[in-house]
Amino acid sequence: MPVAAASPVIRVATYNVHGCVGTDGRHDPARIAAVIAELDADIVALQEFTYPTDVALETRTPVVLTTLDQYQCALGPTRRNDKHCFGNVLLTRHPIVDVHRIDLSMAKREARGALAATIDVGGQPVHLLATHLGLRIRERRFQIRQILDYLNSVGHECLVVLGDFNDWLPGRSVVHVLDDRLGRPDRPRSFPVYRPTLALDRIWVQPKTALRRIFAHITPTSRIASDHFPIVAELVSDLTETRRTHGDTERALLGGLRGD
Repeated sequence: MPVAAASPVIRVATYNVHGCVGTDGRHDPARIAAVIAELDADIVALQEFTYPTDVALETRTPVVLTTLDQYQCALGPTRRNDKHCFGNVLLTRHPIVDVHRIDLSMAKREARGALAATIDVGGQPVHLLATHLGLRIRERRFQIRQILDYLNSVGHECLVVLGDFNDWLPGRSVVHVLDDRLGRPDRPRSFPVYRPTLALDRIWVQPKTALRRIFAHITPTSRIASDHFPIVAELVSDLTETRRTHGDTERALLGGLRGD
């Protein structure tokens, strides 16, 4: 009997690149690019990424990481000075249809933002929201409320939410509301690289049935390139079929599944 071929997958990843400064103190964008190449991901969200201020906001060519020319990019700067911008970036192998930026900044705290994009995956729109939340609980509550507003605007469309959520306090989680809304995925520990103890970097998928597995990408290069490990999720490639069944299983996905 012939063996059935494995279904293809879509890989998505989130990676806090620490300004491309590694654990050895060296600023090395090429090393970050090498880790991203290892991921072989279709979609990659980067946090704490720096690039020259003179790069146009609507550029679609990967900035600084020039070897990653198979990707389009969307930029979501949250801070800038005379020389550099700093913030979120989305890299995607699929065409970008639309981009908008959500200001999540709170007075007297570090500027924060979310980068939202719609991409075309084989004719299917997929919505992405990449972010890096604040360090204080009150900040994150404020930021999560705005993210929920975005989720409400997307409705039941295919969606990936990913980034560094800075959520680590037992019993005082703020992002549990995303678990309530999207289902609770696995949470691999990603920080710090010398002894990963905190699951700061998260990925949620709507519908949850599209999610196959989530794991930390741990290699010799990723151990030194940043203070975070990348987190990777593998999704079924037929998101259209998965979405058709979502309406019938929504209650289970939002909390009724065993173990959620």
